[in-house]
Amino acid sequence: MTTQDPVPPATVPVIRTIAMPADTNPAGDVFGGWLMAQMDMAAGNAAARRARGRCATVAVEAMSFHSPVRVGDEVSLYAEILSTGRTSLRIRVEAWRREREGEHTNRVTEAVFTFVALDATGRPRPLPSV
Repeated sequence: MTTQDPVPPATVPVIRTIAMPADTNPAGDVFGGWLMAQMDMAAGNAAARRARGRCATVAVEAMSFHSPVRVGDEVSLYAEILSTGRTSLRIRVEAWRREREGEHTNRVTEAVFTFVALDATGRPRPLPSV
């Protein structure tokens, strides 16, 4: 994939949200941290569904921000489980934006999140079989 892919993934987004003024810095740009939090929630949703329970983020591989998100943009987050271990999951998340008053979309960032399934005491637990 290139930075400016013409179409988002063919799957349904895990999260779709709108960037709001409260999500910006004093210069009016949407915080990268806000976008990363949205991506973490999308990955967490996918992890909890697969693990059928509580999970925690333990790592995020490098993120590069390809283009800005502006107030009013629709942000769609797509999550795909790349692999699973005994207690862990690696989940790739792509964030795409659609400009508020048009149909132009582009990928703004992507990252791989690692989660661990947790039991009721917060200790790692094996993932259930599929």
